[in-house]
Amino acid sequence: MIGYTMVGTTDLDRAVRFYDPVFAEMGLKQCYKDEQVAFWGDKTDTNAPRFATGYPFDGGKAGVGNGTMTAFLIEDSARIDRLHGHAMANGGSDEGAPGLRPDYGEGFYAAYVRDPDGNKIAFVCYDVNKKG
Repeated sequence: MIGYTMVGTTDLDRAVRFYDPVFAEMGLKQCYKDEQVAFWGDKTDTNAPRFATGYPFDGGKAGVGNGTMTAFLIEDSARIDRLHGHAMANGGSDEGAPGLRPDYGEGFYAAYVRDPDGNKIAFVCYDVNKKG
């Protein structure tokens, strides 16, 4: 259903330094970059969803939408903890430390961060208690 998600940036090189280690932890590599935009995803599967950051097409200022967020589905809490650490180490800011969120479900585990431009992303596992 989703082809790609894109967030704006005011500094593409800074955004790449933030997202490269995050996506590497998720097993995804940068699959395209030029002077305007960078994409991460599965380069061999053009039908797999991708994530991008870049300068706005209209040349205007990149803005952050209040209430806008991209959530990445992650298989376990340890990886979510590592992703949060990568985000913090590369210019991100904390919007919710890794942990259980019982209001969202019994096994819902998540971490919320903002990239250096203020775009909000989340790393979520719907059921950390699920076996196999």
